[in-house]
Amino acid sequence: MAVQPDRRLSLVLGGGGIAGIAWHTGVLRGLSESGVDLASADHLVGTSAGATVAVQVGAGCTVADLFERQVDPESLATELTPGLSVTELWERMAPIYTDSVDDDERRLRLGRLALEAETVDEAVRRRVIAARLEGLDWAGDRVSVVAVEAATGRRQVFDRSSGVDVVDAVAASCAVPGVWPPVTIDGARYVDGGIWSITNSDLAIGCARVVVLAPIPDQALRAELAGLGAGVASAVVTPDDASRAAFGADVLDPAVREPSARAGLAQGRAEAQRLARLLAD
Repeated sequence: MAVQPDRRLSLVLGGGGIAGIAWHTGVLRGLSESGVDLASADHLVGTSAGATVAVQVGAGCTVADLFERQVDPESLATELTPGLSVTELWERMAPIYTDSVDDDERRLRLGRLALEAETVDEAVRRRVIAARLEGLDWAGDRVSVVAVEAATGRRQVFDRSSGVDVVDAVAASCAVPGVWPPVTIDGARYVDGGIWSITNSDLAIGCARVVVLAPIPDQALRAELAGLGAGVASAVVTPDDASRAAFGADVLDPAVREPSARAGLAQGRAEAQRLARLLAD
């Protein structure tokens, strides 16, 4: 018998590039095949890669279909190849992380990097996100997508009540500074929600159970989950050795989709028993 989530379950899907999207779908399918249904969680928080999957799952796409889109060559959506590698990106970002006096300064400097970088046109990038979502819209009130305003470093949570097109919200959440263009929404420009937090799991407040899928482990995650309250039961899934190997050296490389999805599938199956206990308690 499948394990059904508690009415107050939040599924948090973190950032991790193209690899992260594929891994999320693999993990969710592996869990589903093993009787653990996270797709029907009451609340989904999506950041960067996780924003794409949160909207897809929230709108009713089956995890089996999402998985096939990552492994079937005929179903793969067209993705842009970044103009620089993750290694080159980190070389640009490293001084910001090491020299900034606090998180606020770091976010402002990352925002400036994004605004000043030469990237593809915003409309070109938007078409890629629209293809991922294939005409989907906000699914009720259960999906939250996280971005950061480039000029102020302020976190912005988009949902159905925001009045923002879901493609624009996801494009903003996925706008990696220095790689993709900031996204213009109501005159402001927004960048990747991961520069605030890789998972933004603190937004799961009010839920009795929280499951976090984090393609990129984040030191802030433990504190974020602790801040949800002593009575909250949580579980975190991060890539195992096989998944990290599948990601390769560049999580933004479209070539990693299939291996990352298949590694996630195996890991989801392996994690099913642990997560089933959490949901059954």
